[in-house]
Amino acid sequence: MKVALTYSPKKIDDTKAPDYFSECDSPETVSAIIAALEARGHSVLPLEIESLSFLSSLRSSKIDIVFNIAEGGTSRFRESEVPAVLDSLNIPYTGSNTFSLAVAMNKALTKKILISQHIPTAPFQIFIKGDEDLNPGLKFPLIIKPNREGSAKGIALSNVVYTKESLYAKVNQVIWEYRQEALAEEFIEGKELTVGILENAKTIILPVLEIDFSSCAKSGEYFYSWRMKEYQGDRELGLTPAFHCPARLDKHIEGQVKEVALRTHHAVGCFDISRIDIRLSRENIPYVLEINPLPGLDPHASNFPLMAYSAGMKYEDLIEIILLSGYNRQRGVN
Repeated sequence: MKVALTYSPKKIDDTKAPDYFSECDSPETVSAIIAALEARGHSVLPLEIESLSFLSSLRSSKIDIVFNIAEGGTSRFRESEVPAVLDSLNIPYTGSNTFSLAVAMNKALTKKILISQHIPTAPFQIFIKGDEDLNPGLKFPLIIKPNREGSAKGIALSNVVYTKESLYAKVNQVIWEYRQEALAEEFIEGKELTVGILENAKTIILPVLEIDFSSCAKSGEYFYSWRMKEYQGDRELGLTPAFHCPARLDKHIEGQVKEVALRTHHAVGCFDISRIDIRLSRENIPYVLEINPLPGLDPHASNFPLMAYSAGMKYEDLIEIILLSGYNRQRGVN
């Protein structure tokens, strides 16, 4: 097949915030996907979405399918931008459609869908102006997040707040710095888990990955902050989480976690691939934190490939499954 790889390049720009390009893809990831596709006999056309020739290349290249990992530009629903263009040009692509990607970008909207489907998620409140009355039903500690960001952007240790004063200070900081509403949700103490979903004729739930922060005492960070994701493995900073895949769970709890992940994948309407981040409370309730329909695919640093390796896949297998899932689905085979 002739495959176009659409991607948003990670850049170095001192005029931007340190986390500005965190969601974008590194040259190493782009090269790894190209190599994996070529190893399976496909020809690959890399398309950087900011290139001036992006649209003309899509129109003229007689592409069989697009392997889409592009995070998009700067709009409110940026991850849906490339699929919207591909839909308008009637070009098949891998991954979720415009609607699902737009929904998943909005944490509060996603949580409302989960609640409607009786899927556990932490109680929350949205702050638009920053001076709204706090819902008296919310219990401290709370964690404050930008509502429409990924890759833990805007999240640090100080985002976990214990008082109203610190809550409003952090809410207003997030609104000002990220030019969007702030999400406040109850901070769930417990195990950090993530679950990968693949669909290729049948649904594959990958082994649950547990991220253990007990070795990160030096950093003081005990959850996936932006620093933890960006500098993971840095011993001097104390950002050295341990990974257990499969997670250290008994079979019953593991089954519950996987069921909640799959129900979330379907509730948001995802296709081909998604990663669901979960906090398992001390009462063994799997609370969904968010869903990522465009999970990172760095073969060495990203969680999704790590789960695929635990399932016995090679990196080439993972990329081929995603490609064939999208190709067969859009041909009506699945």
